[in-house]
Amino acid sequence: MKVSFTHNEPLADFPLWQTIDDKRIPLSFDLELTARCNNNCRHCYINLPASDQNAKEKELSLTEIKDLVHQAANLGTLWCLITGGEPLLRKDFSDIYLFIKKQGLLVSVFTNACLITPEHIKLFQDFPPRNIEVTVYGVTEETYENISRQPGSFKAFQRGLDLLQSGGIPVRLKAMAIRSNYNEMPEIGQFCRDHTCDYFRFDPLLHLRYDNDRNKNEDIKNERLTPQEIVTLEQGDEERRFSLKEKCSSMIQTQSTEVGCDHIFHCGAGQSNFTIGYDATFRLCSTLTAPNCTINLRTLSLAEAWNSFVPGVRDLRSHNDKFLNTCRICPFVNLCIWCPASGFLECGELDNHSDYFCQVAHARAKAILRQEDP
Repeated sequence: MKVSFTHNEPLADFPLWQTIDDKRIPLSFDLELTARCNNNCRHCYINLPASDQNAKEKELSLTEIKDLVHQAANLGTLWCLITGGEPLLRKDFSDIYLFIKKQGLLVSVFTNACLITPEHIKLFQDFPPRNIEVTVYGVTEETYENISRQPGSFKAFQRGLDLLQSGGIPVRLKAMAIRSNYNEMPEIGQFCRDHTCDYFRFDPLLHLRYDNDRNKNEDIKNERLTPQEIVTLEQGDEERRFSLKEKCSSMIQTQSTEVGCDHIFHCGAGQSNFTIGYDATFRLCSTLTAPNCTINLRTLSLAEAWNSFVPGVRDLRSHNDKFLNTCRICPFVNLCIWCPASGFLECGELDNHSDYFCQVAHARAKAILRQEDP
């Protein structure tokens, strides 16, 4: 058996892709257990009410999940991220988690921690996760619950986090930097650095809704920071500022290597990982929801999706001259959240751009280049 690894930027400590006997295999996959959540966060791109019966009926059954996880393991996958919605809403969460672990996969879990119980702690102690990632919306009840829009959620979050950490479970803390917590971000950053198992990261760029809900998309847009606020936040954080400066040469390209190429996809979608949606939808990445880029795993095998469907999506071409002569060759593309997936969410087209993301990228570039000046 010949095994080789090729990588540009690391993906969660793994190489970008792996080949065995010259056959490319996925290294990881995201498994959405549900789109439902116990919170109703202003900025969330997926959450549906915990009591949403229609969403619940669409969810993969335990039997279906076991079959798909087994297929993923047979493809050579090494790591599974359990996510949602809020995955702990599933009554069969423990059964799902145990099955994935017993398939020999590394497992990470994204949760808001509000539903953590002593039983979960025992499960994680007996069968340790790679890590648990928890988002901190705020460090005061007022800020946290203004975002979660769920009374009592702050105390539930505190209780869950205390259970995880007192139980010795590795917890990585992160934050979304949004309008509703912008003034509290220094305190959120300090709290996370004091309590995280390794490093703290924050994300100031918000995706729009997967379901294209207009009212909720307006909520998300209202939570977006201005380009200058994002730059101020990033430049005010010593670790973030240092990282951007160190990676300046890769973040800002002197010339594009994509001139003359009409392929839409130059990102990592479908290169090393994929997403299994709560409703059996196969996606090349978690945010790629365009209809012609997804397929239902209730109608074909995972191997067929990976080996036959993915290459077809990756080969999609653009005939949009404006896109090909702007976004495709932009030197600031690595400072921009734009990708085909976000292009579709923003504009309904894979090869279109967002003025907002463009403004953020240019503001970031200006700040980085200012650091480089003697």
